[in-house]
Amino acid sequence: MEPVGHPAARLIAPSRWSTTPLDALLAAALFLATLGPGQVLSGPPWLLALQTALVAPLAWRRRAPMTVLGAIGLAAAVQWALDVQLPADAALLVALYTVAARRPWRHTLSAALALQVGVLLAAARWAPPGRFPFTVAALSAMAGAALMSGLWVRGRRAYVTFLERDREQRARLAVAEERARMTRDMHDIVTHNLSVMVALADSAAHVRHSAPDRAAAAMEQVAATGRQALRDMRHSLGSGRDHATWDEDRIEETLQPAPGIAEIGPLAERMRAAGLATCVRVLGDTKAVPAAAQLTIYRLVQEALTNTLRHAPGAGADVRVDVSPRRAEVEVTDVRAPVVLGAPGSPGAGTRAPGPRPGLRDDGRGITGMRERVAAYGGTLDAGPVAGGGWRVLAVLNLGAPR
Repeated sequence: MEPVGHPAARLIAPSRWSTTPLDALLAAALFLATLGPGQVLSGPPWLLALQTALVAPLAWRRRAPMTVLGAIGLAAAVQWALDVQLPADAALLVALYTVAARRPWRHTLSAALALQVGVLLAAARWAPPGRFPFTVAALSAMAGAALMSGLWVRGRRAYVTFLERDREQRARLAVAEERARMTRDMHDIVTHNLSVMVALADSAAHVRHSAPDRAAAAMEQVAATGRQALRDMRHSLGSGRDHATWDEDRIEETLQPAPGIAEIGPLAERMRAAGLATCVRVLGDTKAVPAAAQLTIYRLVQEALTNTLRHAPGAGADVRVDVSPRRAEVEVTDVRAPVVLGAPGSPGAGTRAPGPRPGLRDDGRGITGMRERVAAYGGTLDAGPVAGGGWRVLAVLNLGAPR
């Protein structure tokens, strides 16, 4: 992230075209304030020129702080050589403040040391007899005040800039997290529903001659699954859309609650209709689980069942969800015995699926998405084959301290 053109810098420091008039106004005010009661105006012309040389460079103090300090220091050296005291020496304090506020540490240190040398020379020439230490202390205190004021302003500017950059970084991270969430949801929704629709379509094609009524019922289930997929996608994308352009049906769909543990039962029914014999057990008080965690549990079960349906045809699935106020455990295990496609009376019932393939597999995105969901709750995910054949997905979520 480059500092040039940063919003915080634009808020803190005026642009280049606006600094010169403001600084010129400051120089003019200091010039008038240090003229004194006729000391400069009634003196020789070179005295007025010296007064101008001390103050005029301040008009460019924010554009070239070190150059301005050098020019004012040179005029002060001429003043010291001519043995003339002018109140316009206060311009040195303004220049030192500007260097401290706008230049790096090495420039600030050099400017402070140079001004301290000037303080010693001025006190040596103009301090009253016996008052040298007090004069040095007084002038050094004024220089120190100007230096500390500039350093405070620079620190404040850096702090505000840091906060602004941190805010922008957090906004970018939030956008990235939201995109990752939407990607996971789209993967789960599309993969699951398309897998179910493909299984139902294959079932309908298989029984279209022997059982036309079952084929018709399977195609109706395909249409219902497609409509459910559209509703899920609208719900997932609803937070990033302008509701003013939606019709009432879409708004109502978006405002419906996200799926949770209670929807795992209907999910299992759809999987059974697609040919995956699914058994679901829910233990514990699900009402104590937050809605966001329930959505995560639902997506975990959905992804695991989808992978079983796609990559282990003929297998069944056993789903166990065990929840408590501080912990949730989700286990999905595929059963390797061949099963009949569809529950009794469902579309495609009576047809046998091909033999199971070894292990539940996916393209890598499903398992990665599940790991990301579980990691958001400081949990763990274990996915792999089990003894005797089959595949198990075991996720443990820490509901007490979601990250």
